[in-house]
Amino acid sequence: MSRPSDHFDSPAPQAPAPNDDGIIVQPKLGFVGWLRWFWRQLTSMRTALFLLLLLALAAVPGSLVPQRAADPNGVTQYFTDNPSLAPILDKFQAFDVYTSVWFSAIYLLLFISLVGCVIPRAKHHFDALRAKPPRTPARLSRLAGFQKRTAEVNVGAVEAVDSARKLLRKSGYRVVVFSSADKNGHETASVSAERGYARETGNLVFHAALVGILITVGVGGGFGFSGQRVVVENGGVFVNTLAAYDSFNPGRFFTENSLDPYSIKLDQFTATYETKADGAFGQPIDYNAEVTTQERGQAPQQSDIKVNSPLEIGGTDVYLLGNGYAPQITVKDPNGKVVFTDSVPFLPQDANLTSVGVVKIPDGLAAQLGMIGFFYPTQATSTTGAFYSTYPDDDYPVLTLNVYDGDLGLNGGVPTSVYSLDTDKMTQLTGGTTGVQSIELKPGDSQALPGGLGTISFDSVKRYASLDIHHDPTQGWVLLFAASALAGLLISLFIPRRRVWVKASENADGTLSLEYAGLARGEDPRLASAVAEIAERHSKVLSDVPAADTNA
Repeated sequence: MSRPSDHFDSPAPQAPAPNDDGIIVQPKLGFVGWLRWFWRQLTSMRTALFLLLLLALAAVPGSLVPQRAADPNGVTQYFTDNPSLAPILDKFQAFDVYTSVWFSAIYLLLFISLVGCVIPRAKHHFDALRAKPPRTPARLSRLAGFQKRTAEVNVGAVEAVDSARKLLRKSGYRVVVFSSADKNGHETASVSAERGYARETGNLVFHAALVGILITVGVGGGFGFSGQRVVVENGGVFVNTLAAYDSFNPGRFFTENSLDPYSIKLDQFTATYETKADGAFGQPIDYNAEVTTQERGQAPQQSDIKVNSPLEIGGTDVYLLGNGYAPQITVKDPNGKVVFTDSVPFLPQDANLTSVGVVKIPDGLAAQLGMIGFFYPTQATSTTGAFYSTYPDDDYPVLTLNVYDGDLGLNGGVPTSVYSLDTDKMTQLTGGTTGVQSIELKPGDSQALPGGLGTISFDSVKRYASLDIHHDPTQGWVLLFAASALAGLLISLFIPRRRVWVKASENADGTLSLEYAGLARGEDPRLASAVAEIAERHSKVLSDVPAADTNA
């Protein structure tokens, strides 16, 4: 933090010197001078606060547009939906905000600024802790909370100040005593006390913790990773290998050796919904994924994964991210040979889990087939004849399929999503304007495919769970630094830093003149009352001193 020019440890300012014409001109800074000026500006608290605000503003675009590290499919879709705007945003690294040049520059400047603030302030604070409280001012009457009292007690000035010293020390003050005598032998003693250095300590802890958070977040982002996987109940297994993830977002320093071997099998997924018709009908009450986990060299274990109750295994946290239905579908060729059988996850479209899914059959039939399916857990028919779901549980499940044949686009070298079907190069065989009704199936039903291509059956309904696997090696440190920052901030806000003086002077008539005053370092609305309280307590201590002890 930059200090005013009149600070006790600041260099003496140089007066501007006149030139040959007698005109006073400012001295030139030079290269080193400009570097020093830039460093002082960068390491000032004002700049640190500005950079902190700028970093928060720079993070906003990351929540407005999809990011390649977190949602690569969303970025692809954004380019499709906004073909003119997306390339412009990409030039400004809007799809890679948190690894962009400009975000990293702000991040590093904030780090340097905070370090430059903390180190000199820590040195100055350490020196201040070792220094003694300052001498008592000559005129306490100019200070806050000044009180002057006359005590008729049989104690000297030194003894009175010593009792004040003990009182202040018990109250947490650092104290030092000064004494002198005038030419008549009358003693004058005073105690200088100060407290509240914890305020600056808390301030330093707060800023040091911010530096710690910056470091740990950067390290955690480099060595951590996150990934997603859809697992179907009754046998669906996830093995923690790179190829097993549906999507994976590694940190910059991630290696495949960072993946600890373990497996998760989804035994059963249970969803509980509200059944009372009181406005909350069909609202989810609870989700529970019963899983069997196994780590290398260990026996299988039963565990549950709930919302906001992740599973901790192999250095990762496994969260329940979403759920839905996965109809078990089987396709056979005209000879009855099974060419496709799988539980296909369908993506929910509304609160009653009306879901959409895609089935792709590239081999085994006379032509490549693609199907766009609609699943209704509790099917009902509207007045227009359209199907919809009235309840999210599978009370009356119905599956409808529109069939397409043609090129699925799997051999073009371009990645495709299992949840979408590009029908531009395909011919629709059922539904829409074909004049052929869509295939409609209930569990256990089977129906012929158009054109004698084979048969399709809807075997059963299964639930699936979408798991988010997250690894952050620094999350414990982030929590520690965040708690330290909060504690330091509270200390710096609520602990006042103040100085208090008590002066005792012996009068010619044998009485003592007692003076009390204080000085706040910053805002301290309780300073005057604190000085008054010390004066009252000190007066009571003096009045309680026995005469015998005083004479001794």
